[in-house]
Amino acid sequence: LDCYPCFLRQALNASRRGGGDPEQQLAVVRRSLALLENLEPEATPPQIAHRLHAVVREEIGVRDPYRQAKKESTRQALALYPALKDRVDRSSDPLDTALRLSIAGNIIDLGAADEHEDIEAVIDRVLSQPFAVDHRPQLFAAIEGAGHVLFLADNAGETVFDRILIETLAVPVVYTVKKGPIINDATVKDAQAAGLNRIATVIDNGTDAPGTVLPSCSPEFIEAFEAAPVVIAKGQANYETLSESDPKVFCLLQIKCPVISRDIGAPVGGIAVLRARSRS
Repeated sequence: LDCYPCFLRQALNASRRGGGDPEQQLAVVRRSLALLENLEPEATPPQIAHRLHAVVREEIGVRDPYRQAKKESTRQALALYPALKDRVDRSSDPLDTALRLSIAGNIIDLGAADEHEDIEAVIDRVLSQPFAVDHRPQLFAAIEGAGHVLFLADNAGETVFDRILIETLAVPVVYTVKKGPIINDATVKDAQAAGLNRIATVIDNGTDAPGTVLPSCSPEFIEAFEAAPVVIAKGQANYETLSESDPKVFCLLQIKCPVISRDIGAPVGGIAVLRARSRS
């Protein structure tokens, strides 16, 4: 139930970011309320968000309301990139530092909140705080024995922090983004702006739904997912869609809302490397 007011806030914020006038914003709110009133009980938050943002795009006539926000997030992250790379290079444990930086970048989430926390403050926090859920040993062991890693991206700007982790890994990486714009999730264009195409194979998953809703993904992506020995899945929406999919999936995220906090059993503000369970 806590998702309901959050969805309404998100739809209104997206319509404003896209330049919707007051009448268009009211239409978005009314259609969003009708959608929320008639939800199927089994619908996941990413599936609901997918439908809500389709309403926003239809009403305001803008395909990517977050386009400017994504460009600015990527610009800010790239400005930090040299110092962060140096931090990894000087670390006594470069892989752990790079992993933490990737998780720090997960704060760049304009679905969980209208604005995110100051990124430099978050970096300092995440580099030193204990993990609320810590399956790092299993993740590192799985990567060591893998021929490659399938990396499921989350947000634009966060992509730069993922790049630092990928550059630290000793195996090839296939980096997966959304086929079309949804919230501030990364697309191929956003990944290229962050330089991911220079250090990984960049593909899309065939859908613009948040997270990774496997039944909605393309056959090409499903083939890549099934063939991957290890999957790194970034962010809350990927946790919501994949945490009960396959133990080869490792969810990397910051816990940013009470709903996820209760589900994981860890506090808001916590950081997690969580190995997925098999679907029961």
